[in-house]
Amino acid sequence: MHVFLTGASGYIGSSVLRALVAHDHEVTALVRSDQKAQAVRDAGGRALVGDVTDTDVVRRLAHEADAVVHTASAQDVDPDFTATVLEALHGTPKPFVHTGGIFTFGDSTDISEQSPASPPAMTSWRGANEAAVRASDVRTTIVAPGIVYGRGAGIPAMFVGDGEHEVRLVGDGSQRWSTVHVDDLGELYVLALHRGEQDGYVLAATGDNPTVREIAEAGAHGSPVVAESVDASRERLGAVYADALLMHQEASGAHARAAFGWSPTRPSLLEDLADGSYVR
Repeated sequence: MHVFLTGASGYIGSSVLRALVAHDHEVTALVRSDQKAQAVRDAGGRALVGDVTDTDVVRRLAHEADAVVHTASAQDVDPDFTATVLEALHGTPKPFVHTGGIFTFGDSTDISEQSPASPPAMTSWRGANEAAVRASDVRTTIVAPGIVYGRGAGIPAMFVGDGEHEVRLVGDGSQRWSTVHVDDLGELYVLALHRGEQDGYVLAATGDNPTVREIAEAGAHGSPVVAESVDASRERLGAVYADALLMHQEASGAHARAAFGWSPTRPSLLEDLADGSYVR
């Protein structure tokens, strides 16, 4: 299958690129620089230097490909990009896999694909765009990742200590985060592409939901772990970002396993922080 991929040089997109190539798909990635194009080629894909906001280029690549995977999701990108892709794929069997996020569901101890939306301000912009994607006649699937970790990057990297300077929690650290390893996530995108559902939606969560304190203690490596007030976290991180990270979210990821045949195999976040890719 020839796949048009966005965000191929990014954290999630580079993992999706590796997974697509490993499954013998031909990938054309739209990237912003020659340096990023070379990284795509090194990973086994083809690269075109351009911008995802160029609707003429997006339309052409969507027409030329057998499928589209969009991981470069952003507030100023998605409305025009998704409208262009949906128009290009209209009346075809070509699948379109779009990126959402688990923040959409707000505070919950049992998030599923049927849970009501209650997004924080940081991701409230996703709602209208995702509704348009889901209402189209195109074979669309939205993948909604939990907190993504692995390869020494992602939000959990904020808790990696040096054995000397303090590691600060977000709030008191009692909230839980639903997590997924970036390489397991890449595999789920491929499975979603193969499944090619009509109005598909899948949470990318392994069922591992550690507390923020557990995460920080695993990554501290001898640094003191320090709680702070909600107000202090909002001042330090910015209110919009802090409010998202202060949410308590738990999910099992059961639908991804049962319907997509997803079988995550990578180390848990706590294992990876303690002795994996985050160790300096």
